[in-house]
This record gives sequence, structure tokens and C-alpha cells, in this order.
Amino acid sequence: MIKAVMVMNTQGKPRLAKFYEYLPVEKQQELIRSVFGVLCSRAENVSNFIEAESIFGPDSRLVYKHFATLYFVCVFDSSENELAVLDLIQVFVETLDKCFKNVCELDIVFNYSKIHTILDEIIFGGQVLETSSTEVMKAIEEISKLEAASNAITLIPKSASGWRSR
Repeated sequence: MIKAVMVMNTQGKPRLAKFYEYLPVEKQQELIRSVFGVLCSRAENVSNFIEAESIFGPDSRLVYKHFATLYFVCVFDSSENELAVLDLIQVFVETLDKCFKNVCELDIVFNYSKIHTILDEIIFGGQVLETSSTEVMKAIEEISKLEAASNAITLIPKSASGWRSR
């Protein structure tokens, strides 16, 4: 099971943090700081896989990928495959690139709800739902169409709104 997904910049500011097990906010912030402390102290030529038992408790592993100024991090237990989770991070980043045309940190900051929607199409409740960025994009486009259609619905009848133009 996936325990958490985090995206943080190279200064340690979390840009996305989604925990799939309940933790108080203070504990979440402590874990984010601990993860960043481990990531920033690692050399660039070492593995992207970390035993995270000292941070997240027994049977916890961490996989990360560093893109430009962002770290993409997944924390999971032994029921998940490390390489599969690394590929899942790649799918998430590819999908973000397709949505935002070369995603950057500001895209994540200013499109927070869309980022969560994308992540929910890939992982929901700690379980992996989709591993194809193409399928995720189809779902996101469908959601965008539904949102656009619901925004186009007006609650004022045309006969009542016509009085203003007179």
C-alpha cells in the first residue's frame, strides 16, 4: 500500500503532500522535514530507494525521483514493488507534463486541485488505480469537460435575465 506521496522543492517546501493513513498535521510536517533531511543529504550517484523504517515505522520504504527543482517522493510498504513505484512516479510526472506542457513548480502551486485530481486518478486510498498516463489523461479531459459543462449552466432563466438588457 502507498502510505504517502509528496512533492517538495529543493529548499524543503512541500508543494504536495498526500498521506493515505491518518496522521495529525504536526506529525505530517515532522515526516516531511525528516524526508527532506534524508533527501538533501544523499549524493546524486546513489540509489533512489531508501529504507524508511526510522521515519515511517516498520515495513516502510521510500522511493524518490529528482526533476529540476522538485523531489517526487512515494512512501510505501512491502506489498509494493520498488521499481513499480518508481515507474508510478514517472507516470505522474509524464501526466503532469502533458497537462501543463513541461510542468514546473509554479504549475503545482497554482493548480493544486488539478494536481490532486491527477494523483487521485493514479492512486486512490493508497491503492494504485492506473499506470498509463494516456488513460489518466483521458479521465482528466473527461473531468475537465464535465466541469466546463457544469460552469456553463446558469441558474437564472433566460426570460428573467433578459430584463437587464432593456
